[in-house]
Amino acid sequence: MKRKMTGMLAGAAISALMATSAAAEDLVIFWAEWDPANFLQELVNEYEEETGISVTVETTPWADFQTKAFTEFNARGSAYDMIVGDSQWLGAASEGGHYVDLTDFFKENNLGEVMAPATVKYYAEYPGNSGKYWAIPAEGDAVGWSYRKDWFEDPAEMEAFKAKYGYDLAPPKTWAELTDIAEFFHRPDEDRYGIAIYTDNSYDAMVMGVENAIFSYGADLGNFETYEVDGYVNSDQAVAALENYKKLYSYTPPGWAKTFFVENNQAITEGLVAMSMNYFAFFPALLNEASNPHAANTGFFANPAGPDGDQFAALGGQGISVVKYSENQDMAMDFLEWFIKDETQKRWAELGGYTASAAVLESDEFRQATPYNEAFYQTMFKVKDFWAVPEFAELLTSANQRLYPFIVGDEGTAKETLDALASDWENTFKKYGRGQ
Repeated sequence: MKRKMTGMLAGAAISALMATSAAAEDLVIFWAEWDPANFLQELVNEYEEETGISVTVETTPWADFQTKAFTEFNARGSAYDMIVGDSQWLGAASEGGHYVDLTDFFKENNLGEVMAPATVKYYAEYPGNSGKYWAIPAEGDAVGWSYRKDWFEDPAEMEAFKAKYGYDLAPPKTWAELTDIAEFFHRPDEDRYGIAIYTDNSYDAMVMGVENAIFSYGADLGNFETYEVDGYVNSDQAVAALENYKKLYSYTPPGWAKTFFVENNQAITEGLVAMSMNYFAFFPALLNEASNPHAANTGFFANPAGPDGDQFAALGGQGISVVKYSENQDMAMDFLEWFIKDETQKRWAELGGYTASAAVLESDEFRQATPYNEAFYQTMFKVKDFWAVPEFAELLTSANQRLYPFIVGDEGTAKETLDALASDWENTFKKYGRGQ
């Protein structure tokens, strides 16, 4: 009996050892629930074929992503080995000790040259211009535009537009042209509307939309080194940009007061609007005839220039970081070595991921691969981002509370709105001792 029990215990020990060994061969990447995460799972399946190491991309709905991630971080939990986190998280996650410092890895692999400059600046580095890196640019993304080519190319529409505005109807090169086109196609009596923009005042939806205007009007949110905001976010250029954004809202379909990426794609698929703002990451669905009956007539363009020729776009996308509490940090670093390879980045783009590799972005193969890749290429070298400081959530909340009543509720003026926002942000930075 003793011998039998010993054998059973030995068997159990071996089983436990094997289970531990198997667990050690697994990596978990945490991300939001959307198509790029599915594309990443396809990519990492190939890593498993090469190495025998299983990688699971665990996802959660966007609405829960930040909360779930930081709950695990604050608990010092090891559920995730890596996370594809928003750029705004860099300050909170690095200062909170949640991310592994990737500065040496970044420099050893010359990633400052390998990745597109804006993705390095906004997805990886914190504080700004510090030379400290906490993530590898993973999913490049930004806000661009889709439009109805058949509406734009209709001879009768072209003639009418030229007669009214004095120039040819074409994808807009400036915000003034964008506004003219939105006005021209806004025909509620025909169930046609000019434009779809972001208006959701939760998280960063509406702020991203407004940033598209502010940045292209030559304004900034503030000085990211000194934390000055007065004279930046409420400058004359920023005021004009916000006024233009509010004007665009008047050309949206009915009930457009709480909209984000789902509704803006639907505005195209349901044939409601001439133009629609959205992240590039959601454009693949617009080329799928199963999800978009107008796929053959859908085109794309980069965010237009402002009145003085400034042309920027609000940055989306994420970097991939190693979680400080992971028990598989060495394996995670090995994975990153594989992920940054030129051939991996090329494959990432082929699967549908938006690579941040400068070489892949600049290649003719990439730029011609889809109808929106050229606009994406142009955009990823002209992007700007929101504040990445630990208190970014408070700054976003202030922005939503100030911008929404003006844009959607027609309360106050653009100047009053942005002056109040500048004051809010000054108080927030003062509370956290920044810029002092």
